Amino acid sequence: QTQLMESGGGSVQAGGSLRLSCAASRYPYSSYCMGWFRQAPGKACEGVASIDSDGRTVYADFVEDRFTISRDNAKNTLYLQLNNLKPDDTAMYYCAARVKGIATISPGPYNYWGQGTQVTVFS
Repeated sequence: QTQLMESGGGSVQAGGSLRLSCAASRYPYSSYCMGWFRQAPGKACEGVASIDSDGRTVYADFVEDRFTISRDNAKNTLYLQLNNLKPDDTAMYYCAARVKGIATISPGPYNYWGQGTQVTVFS
């Protein structure tokens, strides 16, 4: 079973940056479609960004060019660069893997999920 482990969360002032990482334990990671999702207290899980095996990306509208998703297949690792963070970005961030398919920020098709890493943005 694929295991995903996120890291890189923390507390940062508004306008600051963080880089989230997600290490995948299963081969062939390179064939998976990967995604980042987030959930704030009292709110539903929402898709943030996704990247498929061909490198195509999809972002949520609220990203507004502030975040960048990328992957390093040699290291079995997914990244999410968060820039110009806002207090509304405060949430638990999760990475997820989909065995096959194109990039999507809809959580339904994803097969595996990590435990999450907390991002807190204070003003």
